[in-house]
Amino acid sequence: MSLLSLYARVLGELGPERRLGVILALANILLAGVAFAEPMLFGALIDRLTTIQSSGQALSWSSVNVLIFAWVGFGLTNIVVGVIVALNADRLAHRSRLAVMARYFEHALSLPLAYHTQTHSGRVLKVMLDGTNAMWALWLSFFREHCASAVALFVLLPFTIWKNWQLGLLLIGLVVLFGSLTAFVLRKTDRLQSNVETYHSSLAERASDALGNVPVIQSFTRVEAEVRGLRSTMASLLDAQLPVLSWWAVANVATRASATLTVLLIFVVGTWLLMHGQTTVGEIVTFMGFATMLVGRLEQIVGFVNFIFMQAPKMREFFEVLDTLPSVRDPANAKDPGRLIGAVAFEDVSFSYDGKRAAVRDVSFSVKPGETIAVVGSTGSGKSTTLGLLHRAFDPQSGRIVIDGMDIREISLISLRRNIGVVFQEPMLFARSIRENLLVGKPDATDAEMMQALDRAQATEVMARQTDGLDTLVGERGRTLSGGERQRLSIARALLKNPPVLILDEATSALDAATEVKLQKALEEVMKGRTTFVIAHRLATIRNADRILVFEKGEVEEMGTFDELVAKGGRFAALARAQYLVTDKPAMPIESEPSALAQKIAPV
Repeated sequence: MSLLSLYARVLGELGPERRLGVILALANILLAGVAFAEPMLFGALIDRLTTIQSSGQALSWSSVNVLIFAWVGFGLTNIVVGVIVALNADRLAHRSRLAVMARYFEHALSLPLAYHTQTHSGRVLKVMLDGTNAMWALWLSFFREHCASAVALFVLLPFTIWKNWQLGLLLIGLVVLFGSLTAFVLRKTDRLQSNVETYHSSLAERASDALGNVPVIQSFTRVEAEVRGLRSTMASLLDAQLPVLSWWAVANVATRASATLTVLLIFVVGTWLLMHGQTTVGEIVTFMGFATMLVGRLEQIVGFVNFIFMQAPKMREFFEVLDTLPSVRDPANAKDPGRLIGAVAFEDVSFSYDGKRAAVRDVSFSVKPGETIAVVGSTGSGKSTTLGLLHRAFDPQSGRIVIDGMDIREISLISLRRNIGVVFQEPMLFARSIRENLLVGKPDATDAEMMQALDRAQATEVMARQTDGLDTLVGERGRTLSGGERQRLSIARALLKNPPVLILDEATSALDAATEVKLQKALEEVMKGRTTFVIAHRLATIRNADRILVFEKGEVEEMGTFDELVAKGGRFAALARAQYLVTDKPAMPIESEPSALAQKIAPV
């Protein structure tokens, strides 16, 4: 994206503020015209005074009052319009910044998990803040002064030829000269500045990564090493930035030198023309005023171009994220089927993260409403990916997934995910209050409903220890709570959602044995009449699941009940023997079962 197209894109992001933007642009055109009129009035006044003096006439106010009043009028117009522009430009820039930030935030949250897995959260946040700040500054400076500067340079400057073509061409030549210098510097530093922004992103990612892992850094005494790493990135950033700064220093010095050179040339050429009767003193004064004004405008434009150039990589990154199309999105005719029954079927489903190695290959099975399906297998066998496809964390490359006879890709994402509850292996809590975390499951839940969900999730004693009750803040990622407490809150959140389809991804893995038994008893009632998928490693908890799917290398290698799979003597039987659930005699029953739910299923 070139600087010009990037500039146009940023102005196009004004959205509902465009009408005000057009009004401010017209006001800037008026300001540019006023700025040109003042030197012309001053020159005309000088010529009038010179003519009266040379003719020997008596000087009176009546001979110059029209010019003076016009000059005062233009001056007052400049002040009033300037104040109006400044006030409204501020408001427009701030409102637009917040609006585009909200749009970016919403878009980033809607991008699929695959995008966020590959992109550091620190970079996503940095791009949002840097991009919107850069656009805010661009909008503000454009409508405050640079629009008027552009009009003066590119629209009104040619008008000077009408006033005096020799001096007008001289002014235009000087502006073209210094404009060419700016373009040369841009070409020299464009790629260099892109490299600088890469180091800025690396800096943000490294700092965010370290701040998110402070306990590990302190425990392994890595503070000095992390600081050294950050300083090394800073040194690389500075090495990349200095050549860019040097080139722009040359451009700024040359632009400032143009002020003296331009005024001097106007005076010298104007004096020569005056000697030959081709101009007047007033015209020389007018063009010196033009020169001073245009040099100031040129400095503003160069500074503005410098700013755009420095901020361009940040805005490009911003638009790259904003233009990223979610791989998982609603079709044009997406429907909302309301609350689903929970009949699920996978039909020859295949999926690959990188397009090379299949994470899931030709998976087919069907589930009746209310059934409990356990999913087991070694790490990386495709268990979590398969269930991720069910709630459209990503879409399969081939095959389809059907709920209640409907392809899930034909159902709107919001309605699909409203019908599916997920309890992840890693508890994911917001750095907010317990109440706010629970309301994620049901935004209109009452305190009584939340307390009931906590009780069913065996989190009553957790609440008893909180001095502020539901309003207790749990810290970043819930770090003020233990792993088991965090998991119980996430389970209570899923219970409040009350979905017809429930996915438990090792949901009890962070709980001690006693709490797990209690939680399984609570979940037994929750799972009744609900289609439930359970990813489990502890096979004792899934003995009486309706069906067990054994995954290996992305495929369903075995399928059946606990006893059927043990009797087969295959991979599942080997896993059961490894966990001492059966002996070499496959029909050996398990001595004891932790709870009724342990007989039903093993949540994670």
